Amino acid sequence: MTKSPTPIHETVREHYAERIKSSASCCGDSCCGPESNLYPADLLTTVPGDVASTSYGCGDPITLASLQPGQTVLDLGSGAGLDCLLAAQKVGPEGRVIGVDMTPEMIERAQANAKKVNATNVEFRQGYLEDLPVESNTVDVIISNCVINLSPDKEKVFNEAFRVLAPGGKLAVSDIVTDGPLPEPVKQSLSAWAGCVAGAVEAEDYIRMMESVGFTDISIKPVFFDKETVDSALDEMKLDVTEYPKEAVYKAVYSAKITAYKPA
Repeated sequence: MTKSPTPIHETVREHYAERIKSSASCCGDSCCGPESNLYPADLLTTVPGDVASTSYGCGDPITLASLQPGQTVLDLGSGAGLDCLLAAQKVGPEGRVIGVDMTPEMIERAQANAKKVNATNVEFRQGYLEDLPVESNTVDVIISNCVINLSPDKEKVFNEAFRVLAPGGKLAVSDIVTDGPLPEPVKQSLSAWAGCVAGAVEAEDYIRMMESVGFTDISIKPVFFDKETVDSALDEMKLDVTEYPKEAVYKAVYSAKITAYKPA
C-alpha cells in the first residue's frame, strides 16, 4: 500500500465506507448501479439481488472485457465485489479473480458477498491502485468500473496496471472522462472528487497517460449521461450551484468504454 495517502484518498475512502454502511449509491440514486441499466438483465440474475444492488460503477466492464475460461482477472477498485463475482463466473473454476480496494469496509462486504455465492476462485486484497499488491506479468485482463478517475495520480495507476498485466494482456474499464475543462469549483471540491466528477480528466489526456506507460490499441467510446443523472449526482454532492453553470457539466462529463492492450 502507498505509504502516503493523499487527502483525496482519505476523502474517497470515507465517502465509500459510508456508502456501503448505509447501502447508498456512489453519487446519487440514478447515476450508478443496476438501477441505471448498466448491465444486461440476464447477467445480474446470476447473483442474488442484494449482491447485485451493491454496484458503484458507471458501466459494464464485464461485457467489455469478453472474458474467457481460465483467465486471471484483476479488478481495480473492486468495491463490494459485484464485478469480481460476475467475472468469476466467466473465467470458471480454472480461472482466478483478484479484487483490490483501499476501503476496509468494502473488502469486508466483498468477502461476505463471495462467501454468499460460494465463489472460491475470488480473493480480495486491500491496497491502493497506485501501488498494487499484485505480482508483475501475472494478469490476463484488468477491469475497473468508475474508479481510476478517483485517483489523484492516474498515470501511476496506468503504470501499475501495465506492470501487472502479462504480455498481450487487456485493459477493459468503464470510467468517467470529460470533453473540455470542468468548472474550477467542481475540480476543487473533494466531495465532487469522491462522487466521480472532479477527478475526471479529458479523454485526450487519458489516452496520453495510457500511451506514456506503453499501452497500445487504445479505444475510448463515449456513453453520455442525461441531465437527470448529472443533476442527481451534483445534488448529492451538495455543491453551491451558484458558483458554476450546470450546463458546463452536462456537456463535459460522460462515461466511457475504454480498452487497451499490453504488447505481446
